[in-house]
Amino acid sequence: MPASLTTTFTNRILQGAVASLLVLALAGCSTTKDRMTTGSVPKLTKPVEEMDATELRSATDRLGQAYEKNPRDPVTGVNYANLLRMNGRDTQALAVMQQVAIANPADRNVLAAYGKAQAAAGQFQQALDTIGRAQTPDRPDWKLISAQGAILDQMGRASDARQRYRDALDIQPNEPSILSNLGMSYVLTGDLRTAETYLRSAASQPTADSRVRQNLALVVGLQGRFPEAEQIARRELSPQQADANVAYLRGMLSRPNSWQKLAAKDKTPQLAGDSNTN
Repeated sequence: MPASLTTTFTNRILQGAVASLLVLALAGCSTTKDRMTTGSVPKLTKPVEEMDATELRSATDRLGQAYEKNPRDPVTGVNYANLLRMNGRDTQALAVMQQVAIANPADRNVLAAYGKAQAAAGQFQQALDTIGRAQTPDRPDWKLISAQGAILDQMGRASDARQRYRDALDIQPNEPSILSNLGMSYVLTGDLRTAETYLRSAASQPTADSRVRQNLALVVGLQGRFPEAEQIARRELSPQQADANVAYLRGMLSRPNSWQKLAAKDKTPQLAGDSNTN
């Protein structure tokens, strides 16, 4: 499958385990798609999310060289760690962010990126603590609150996670990335109907990006409406990207020991506002 970073399906979010669903939700919790910051770091020829596997490796190598020259620089370190995580090199990304955080202990962006790297490496409690240090009570950052929710979901604390998402929505109403995270939280507990409600709301927002719609395609497909899911999955993507996503979606939905069991859990509809599903 081509390594496109445009969508949820190609970003480690669907690798055969339900527990991995919130990984990208954490990595992409901002309103816009994650793009590399340029300036003192090597300039990229295109946005990261549009790169294929070869381009991604090349960009990672170039950022790695810049990081070796100046490992204390927060912009270089954060961008390099993000690329490493996109390559699936979570342990290395964590090591990079640990060093950058030591050099920049009060930098909010660095602490947030460090927490994301910890979560990607499975260090969930440490990630919560780190992101908590990045937060300021007088100016709470909704992106960090949503990221905390994603981590809590990975820890199996669904009710706590959903409360965090709702706290984030109080600050940033109708933010599609938060609504998407909330919808995916319900996927993790098998409530596909409620998940679809939130994901449709997320996808209807003017600022929703392709990842939100790919999450919606997944949930629709899990409920057996594959033609509709395929139609959603093909929007806004190149034919090659769309074909790859649809093929991957078909493969995931054909695995009887994972997604079919998850879909089977979804017996009865629940109110969209219910936060007690565990």
